[in-house]
Formats: sequence, C-alpha cells, structure tokens
Amino acid sequence: MLDKIRQVEERYEELGQELVKPEVLSDSARSMELGREHKRLGKILAKGRLYREASEGREEAQSILQSEQDEDLREMAELQMAEAEEQIEALEQELKLLLVPRPPEDSRNCILEIRAGAGGDEAALFAGDLYRMYQRYAELNGFKTEVLSTSEGAMGGFKEISVAFKGEDAYGILKYEGGVHRVQRVPSTESQGRVHTSAASVAVLPEAEEVDLVIEPKDIRVDVYRSSGPGGQSVNTTDSAVRLTHVPTGMVVTCQDEKSQIKNKEKALKVLRSRLLEAKLQEEKEKQDSVRRSQVSTGDRSAKIRTYNFPQSRVTDHRINLTLHKLDAVMGGEIAPLLEALRLAELSSLLETAGLDS
Repeated sequence: MLDKIRQVEERYEELGQELVKPEVLSDSARSMELGREHKRLGKILAKGRLYREASEGREEAQSILQSEQDEDLREMAELQMAEAEEQIEALEQELKLLLVPRPPEDSRNCILEIRAGAGGDEAALFAGDLYRMYQRYAELNGFKTEVLSTSEGAMGGFKEISVAFKGEDAYGILKYEGGVHRVQRVPSTESQGRVHTSAASVAVLPEAEEVDLVIEPKDIRVDVYRSSGPGGQSVNTTDSAVRLTHVPTGMVVTCQDEKSQIKNKEKALKVLRSRLLEAKLQEEKEKQDSVRRSQVSTGDRSAKIRTYNFPQSRVTDHRINLTLHKLDAVMGGEIAPLLEALRLAELSSLLETAGLDS
C-alpha cells in the first residue's frame, strides 16, 4: 500500500506542475479535467498520511517489544500495536476504495429528469413524490437544487420535471437512481381499497459545461410558444416557452417555467447539452470491454430498479436485493443507506477488476 501511496504522491506533484503551465491555463477543458484529478488524488494523500502515521506507530511498538524488558513499557507498546493494527486495517479498506479509478464525470453536478410512466394520474402523483424525496435528500445533504422545467399532472404531481443538483460529486452519488421506480399503493381515487402498481422513470445526467460540447447554432431549431398548464390552458400571454430541437440527433427539449424567453432558452440549452454529453458518455461506455462493467446498473432507464410498497412500508432495490422497512424515512429523503449500498456494490466489482480486492 505504501508503494501505491508513493505513486499517487508523484502523480499529484506532476499534476500540480501541469496545472500552472500556460498552455493548460489557456485550455479550460484541460484545466478542469486536471483540476478534478488533482483534487481526487489530494483526498487519497490525506488518508495516505494517516496510514503512514499508523504504520510508523506499529513499527515503534514492534521495536519496543523487541528491545524492552520493562513490563509497563511492553504493556503500553502492546496497546499501541493493537490500536495501530486496527487503524491500518480500516485505512487500507478506505484507500482501496479511493484508489479505484473513477469516471471523471462523477465529480460533476447533475440533472435529474423524472417522468410519469404507466399508471395515469397515479404515476404523475408518484413522480411528484419522487421529486420531493430527492428535494429533501438535497436539503439533508447540502446540495443546492434548481428546477429547470416542469409539466404538471392533471390531478397533481408531474408528468415530467427536470431538476439540477449542485454539489461535490453530485452525479457520482445520484447516478444510481437512473431507472424505473415502481410504486404499489392504494390511490386516493380507488374506492374499493385495491392496491395499484404505477411507475415513474428517473434519468440522471452529468451536467455538461460549455467547454465539453460545442453546439453549433445551425444545429439547433428554436420554436417559441405560449406556456400552458394542466389541461392545456394558457398560463402566459406572451410566447415565452421555448422548444429546442437538436437537428443532428432529433433530441427535443422544452422549457416554459420562466416568464422570460431568454431564461427558458438558457435552461433548455443546459438540459440539451447534458443529454448530449450523456449520450456521448454512454456510447463510450458501450465500447468498453464487458468485463469492466459494474455489477450495478447505473444508466439503464428501462431497468426496474426499485419498488416502493406502501401497504408493507417496504422499499426494495432489485439490483442488490436490499430491502428496507423504512418507507416513510426513505420518502422523507433518507435514501443515503440505499445509495451507499449501491456504491459499495459497484466498488466491490471495480476493486476486483483493478486487482485491489486482496
């Protein structure tokens, strides 16, 4: 492990020198990429210093046990040895996880797109519940959020809502939420008390920056129209709503939440750029050798990933067969245990692939 720490130190120093070179400072994309890697290696070195201190403490205790006859000193050395061994074991596990190569996009902000699926009005209500769950999670964990676009359901909730999450490693933390979320409960409109199954899909996009993708103006068709609310009624007397169509891919993004056409266009561009970046990253991932793929699905929108069963107060994540009987807490934003379990499952697979599991 000490050899790996020394390698990280060398790379950290190299990156520090590269970051101040004029050609890097003038290249925003390159500068951001190297800056993210420099920051990641800095976290490894912080743990590495603790590992070194614990290793030195163990060596000191071994030296005392080999040379001292005084019982009190030997007893203190034995305690020091045991404490150092415990610290080293814990730090080795933490360092192994930190040493696993991470996709650079993990450190980005992200955009969550929640869409009502099968289930009609109940699906839209569930999409609204998922939005509030993520909103509460953000509040509990220090993420900032910004609603980018909404399309409300006739009975409440959302047909679709896009929300930007801003904070350290937002995409790396929330990427596991991508997929189909299923709910089993008695809808408020159900007179016979029967349990219905509805669904909503969640897409998690790494937020793209302007330096990531250059979108040519000629490749975008801009349409403006009047904003509308549930049922199609007009809620604005000016053509402030914006629809962007990326001609080469056929990708369409709409935004009507702001009263300003300019602001709606800015938000729509942010979503379009992030969707294009996700498509680019997905294409790159599909080219990778299948043995490097994680056991945990993080991007398949068609995969049913989780079930929320209200009658049994149960949440089950199907990817790792984890069930929690804490539905109220989960819907209240306490999804950290699910996210951590998914992260550890993915890292376990990556450790094996990288040869760091032993």
